[in-house]
Amino acid sequence: MKVDQLEINISETRQQMGEAAAKAVADKIREIQDTKEFVNIIFASAPSQNEFLATLKDEPGIQWEKINAFHMDEYIGIAADAPQNFGYFLKVRLFDHVPVRSVAYLDGNATDATAECERYAKLLRDNPIDIVCLGIGENGHLAFNDPHVAFFDDPLEVKVVELDDACRQQQVNDECFDTFDEVPQTALTLTIPTLMKAKYAFCIVPGEKKAQAIYHTVAEDIQEAYPSTILRKHPHAILFIDQASSGKLKEISSYSQA
Repeated sequence: MKVDQLEINISETRQQMGEAAAKAVADKIREIQDTKEFVNIIFASAPSQNEFLATLKDEPGIQWEKINAFHMDEYIGIAADAPQNFGYFLKVRLFDHVPVRSVAYLDGNATDATAECERYAKLLRDNPIDIVCLGIGENGHLAFNDPHVAFFDDPLEVKVVELDDACRQQQVNDECFDTFDEVPQTALTLTIPTLMKAKYAFCIVPGEKKAQAIYHTVAEDIQEAYPSTILRKHPHAILFIDQASSGKLKEISSYSQA
């Protein structure tokens, strides 16, 4: 299936979705590593990525020693070794298992958050991104670009944001935090233009709780009120969903068979 430029890949189960996404990303890594000295990849941190990451680390033929890894967002004020810390999430699920060339972590505990954003933005400028692996939030966010701060022409590359209530509630829904009040109110995030600069985008979004967001991604006009709609403008983006997250697509007759 395809809507605008966004290819849509629907799997029967969450596990099959993760495996399909991992194979597609691995194929692209193997293609790029044969033509470039290094492969620069941004990874998302969320339970939605679990099956994908677990499969990707075991994919054969990936030259991990050629990969520079980045992560796309981080809470402000969460301990570096806390389970909720996004850098730690990726470390234990992926980077501890494969010999990546480098990992660039956003520091949510930096004394000067603005300076940290500038530091990370320079790293991204110095290492143009080949692949971004991302998810979509229940409110349609990409990274921590919730609707009220999701600017398609954002002049910043990395910025400090206040999280909206829907985003914070999702962290409870995902069982990352026990209560709403425990979820931090602020975070660092790569902006929409930064994410869209990646040459290839692979978006992994399982589960019934994401069905409404997937519906909006496909059915709404491309607009900042639904940040994930911007994926339909990316020239090389694939959306991987399962039967649960695709549940509302049957209500749409406007998307075409690819």
